[in-house]
Amino acid sequence: MMVVEREKGRISHGRFKNIPAYFQPGHVLVLNDSRVIPARVWGQAGRREVEFLFLKNIPAGRWEALCRPAKHVTKNSVFSFGRDLRGKVIEVEAEGKRVLDFGKQDVLGFLEESGYAPLPPYIKRKKHSEPERAGDLARYQTVYARQGSSIAAPTAGLHFTPEILKTLKAGGVEVLSVDLEVGLATFQPVRAERVEDHLMLEETYTISPQAAEAVNTAKKKDLPVTAVGTTVVRTLESAAGETGQDSPRAIKPGTFSTGLFIYPGYNFNIVDRLLTNFHLPRSTLLLLVSAFAGRELIREAYRQAVGQRYRFFSYGDCMLIL
Repeated sequence: MMVVEREKGRISHGRFKNIPAYFQPGHVLVLNDSRVIPARVWGQAGRREVEFLFLKNIPAGRWEALCRPAKHVTKNSVFSFGRDLRGKVIEVEAEGKRVLDFGKQDVLGFLEESGYAPLPPYIKRKKHSEPERAGDLARYQTVYARQGSSIAAPTAGLHFTPEILKTLKAGGVEVLSVDLEVGLATFQPVRAERVEDHLMLEETYTISPQAAEAVNTAKKKDLPVTAVGTTVVRTLESAAGETGQDSPRAIKPGTFSTGLFIYPGYNFNIVDRLLTNFHLPRSTLLLLVSAFAGRELIREAYRQAVGQRYRFFSYGDCMLIL
C-alpha cells in the first residue's frame, strides 16, 4: 500500500494489513457493498457464438447487454443461452450495445446459475472453464458485498478481510456501507479531446438514513470521512449535491441516479481521504484521483509505483490518500 500525504506532498510505502494504524476512534470509513452478478455469458444463434455482458434489467423483461462480435447480433435475431433461455434482439445501439427481450423468463436466475464473473478484458480466461468460473466468482467480490447488481467490483474494497474490518471496528472506527451499482460509467474511457466534453453515463446509488446521519455527524465534528474506492467518492459527493445547498457539507439519504464527473478543479464537500487502486490511463477514475490529490503529486505517485513494481488495475495494489 502506497500512502500519499497531500498537505506534506509526501509519499511512503507500506502494507495494507497495517491500514488500521491510519485511523482513530470516531473516524468514518465508507464502503460500497454492491454485489457483482455473474453477468458474462455466451449465446448462440445457429452456429455462431457471441459473448454477452448483461448490463441492466429494463422493465418488461428486457435487458441491455454488450456483445462481441457485435456484427453478428442484428435486429430480430434470436439467441439461445442454455437452460431454455432465449432472447430476441429488439434494439441495436452503438458500440456493441443491444437490447434483448426475454419476456417472463428468469434471466437473473440463469446468470446466477450459469454466468461468469465480468472480469476486465485485460484478465484472460479460458472460455467455458468451470474451475476458473468458480474461482473468479469467489475472488471478484468484496467480503462485505450484500446486494445490488453491479457489472464490476468496487475493487478498492477487495483488499479488505473480515479480520481487518473487525480490527477497525474494535478501534472505534465507524464502518458504513452505501450501494452504488457499478455500471459502464465507472470504466468508460475518456475519448473526448477536452475533458469537459466527456459525458458520464448514469449509475444508481442508495444511502440509508443511518449512513447519512453518521457521515453528517462526522462532518459536523470535523472527523475525517474515508471513501473506499472512486464509486464511494461519487456516491457521497453526489448525495451532497442532492441537499440543494450551494456549498453542501452534508449528504441526503435515499436512492438517486448520478452522472457526476469528477476531474481536476472539482471541490470536494464530503470525502476527506481516499483508498483507491492504480488506474488505467485516460480513465475517469484517474481523473478523479488527480482531482483529489493534485496532478503533479499523482504523477509522482505513479512514477514511484512503477519503480517499486506495484501491481496496477483491478487485482493490483492500492494507494491511501490522506
